[in-house]
Amino acid sequence: MADEDTLQALKIAFTFMPHPMEINKFEYGDDADRVQAQVKFVREVLTHHGVDPEEVSGDINPDSEPNSCY
Repeated sequence: MADEDTLQALKIAFTFMPHPMEINKFEYGDDADRVQAQVKFVREVLTHHGVDPEEVSGDINPDSEPNSCY
């Protein structure tokens, strides 16, 4: 990543991407495979830079994430 601002921008954009389970032919038609590949690519880039994609939403929007019961 070029800098922290770029990584932060990628994390914000990722929060607006559909979750892999939401990507199907009914919702996305012939674009489903392309959208799935794009989401996978962004997840891989985040992981490569030490960011857990499953934690991004809570990092970006902590008030909208449910509290852990642990």
